[in-house]
Amino acid sequence: MAAPPPAPGSDWPDYPWLYARTRAGRARGPDGARALLSALGHPERAFASIRVVGTNGKGSTCAMLEAGLRAAGVRTGRFTSPHLHAYEERIRVDGADLDPARTAAFIAWAKAHAPDGAFFDLTLALACQVFAEERVEVAVMEAGVGGQSDATQALSRVAAVALTNVGLDHTAVLGETVAAIARDKAGAAQPGVPLLTTATGEALTVVAEVAQTVGAPLLTPHSHPELFALPRPPTLAGAHQTQNAALAAATLRTLGYARGVDAALNAVHPARLERVEHSGKTVLVDGAHNPHATHALALAVPHADVLLFGGLARKDTAATLAPLLAVAPTRVFTAPGDLATPPAELAAMFGGEAVPDPAQALTRALSLTPPGGTLLVAGSLYLAGAVRAQLATRPA
Repeated sequence: MAAPPPAPGSDWPDYPWLYARTRAGRARGPDGARALLSALGHPERAFASIRVVGTNGKGSTCAMLEAGLRAAGVRTGRFTSPHLHAYEERIRVDGADLDPARTAAFIAWAKAHAPDGAFFDLTLALACQVFAEERVEVAVMEAGVGGQSDATQALSRVAAVALTNVGLDHTAVLGETVAAIARDKAGAAQPGVPLLTTATGEALTVVAEVAQTVGAPLLTPHSHPELFALPRPPTLAGAHQTQNAALAAATLRTLGYARGVDAALNAVHPARLERVEHSGKTVLVDGAHNPHATHALALAVPHADVLLFGGLARKDTAATLAPLLAVAPTRVFTAPGDLATPPAELAAMFGGEAVPDPAQALTRALSLTPPGGTLLVAGSLYLAGAVRAQLATRPA
C-alpha cells in the first residue's frame, strides 16, 4: 500500500469516511471489487475461497465453517457482515479480529487511490489483502446481497459455493419472486466447483437448473445424504441451525476436512438465538430481520413474555414482524438507527409501546418481563448489537 497509516487519534481509523462510501445509486455487481483487487495486485489469488450465499443463515454457516477449518489445521480467514460492535469483526484470521491499525492504513490508501469505492467493495478488498498478507490457506467469504450480483463474485480460486436457503429479501435488488432471487444467488456457481445447498422447493428447482447450465456439481441432502448427515445437533439453537450445520458439514467433507465437523458443530455465533440471563430473567437476542428468518425464529421460540422489536424501513417490516406477533403478548417497539421504521407506527398498528431509544426500550422491556420470564429481541442485527452492548454494561 502506498500510504502509511495515520497517527492514532480521534479520527483513527476514519470510520465515518468509510461508512459514507455509499453506492449512491450505482448498480451492484463485482466490477467495483474487481477494480480494487486489481489495484492491490490481486490478493484474492493468494488463497482459496468458500463462498457462502443465501437469504439467511450465512453468518452461522460461516462461523461453523471457520471452526471446522481451524480444527482441521487450516490457516483460516473469515469475511462476514454486518458487524455487531466493531468494524474489525468483519475480517478475522484464525479466529482473531482485524487489528484497527490495518483498517486505518487501508482507509488512508483508499482515500488516495479509491475515493469512489463503495463500502462493501472496500471492505472485501481489505479482507483479501489481509488474507494474502497473513498467508491464509482458505477463506470463508460471506456474500453481501445475492450471488451473481454480489461483490464476492470477483473472487478467484473458489473451492466451493455453499447456498443456505432462499427467501424474499432485498427484493428491490434481486427480484420480486423466490425464483428470481434463487437465480441470482445460484449465479455464484462456477464450472466444476461444487455447489452445495439446503434450499428446497421452487428455489432448489431453479438452483439445479443454473448448476446444470453452468456445469457446477450440485450436492444436496437428497442427492448426497451421507455428506449432510450430522452425528449430533449443533450447539447453536433452532431447527434452522441444524440445516446450517448440515451445509457446513457437507462443505467440509467435500473439501477433505471431515475431521473438522465436530468442531463446526460446537461453533457459536453472537445474536443467533443468544441466551443471556439478566436479573432473574432470560433475554433471547436474535438478529432475524426478514420474514424468512422471523418465521424460523417463531418456530424455535413459540412463546416469550415480551417482544422487543425494531426494524429498518427499507425492509418489509410488517411481514417481518408478523410471525412474532403470536409469540409474545406484550411488545415494545424501538428504532435501531436513523433509517428504522418509526416505532410509533408499529405500536399503533400492532399494539404495544413505542420507545425510540434502544437503551430505554430495553429497560422498559425488561421491566415488563416477569421474574423468571423471557424477553425476545429481534428485527435487526443493529438492534441485537445495541442490546448486547447494553446488557454487557448492566448489573446482572
